[in-house]
Amino acid sequence: MAEIHPLLRQRRSSRLYDPRRPLSPEMVRSLLEAARWAPSGGNRQPWRYIVFDERVAEARQMARSCLSQDNQSWANLAPVLIAAISKDRRDDGRPNAVAQHDLGLANMSLMLQAIDLGLNCRPMGGFDADKLRSLSHIPDGFTPTVMIAIGYPGDLERAPESVGAKEASPRQRRPVEELAYHGDWGRAVP
Repeated sequence: MAEIHPLLRQRRSSRLYDPRRPLSPEMVRSLLEAARWAPSGGNRQPWRYIVFDERVAEARQMARSCLSQDNQSWANLAPVLIAAISKDRRDDGRPNAVAQHDLGLANMSLMLQAIDLGLNCRPMGGFDADKLRSLSHIPDGFTPTVMIAIGYPGDLERAPESVGAKEASPRQRRPVEELAYHGDWGRAVP
């Protein structure tokens, strides 16, 4: 394997959270600041975030209710949920073809900041985007794309059995040869 920054190798989409340890407002602000500095096409910064934490407990409970049952089994322990939302149109009204890509860059910046702060985080596609849109008053032209669970690491021993088995397994990544080609589809990168 080639050398990469240790933070990248350390990143894991964990399902383990300590519900007794809330994140400080400064930590949440740090995560959002990291996302703010992500690159974007034309510097449009087409991402928006809604933070759900104990400071507005009823909103956090509403956000939790939007998660799929599988995700609720572990994500309800996370002290913070963040809805990541893309702005689908440019200011001139034309579609922004790279809005989802740019949101992904901002999300990765946010998640790497979380890892650097000693936090666990996991993005989830398993949620009811229409319900979230309605309950959180997300306007037309913006797409709720993922929810991100964030919090201090929890104990593997306290995790539901299905979660514990997944968390204990080694991370699996495809080899570079399956993901990248050189000059033509299927030609191996030297």
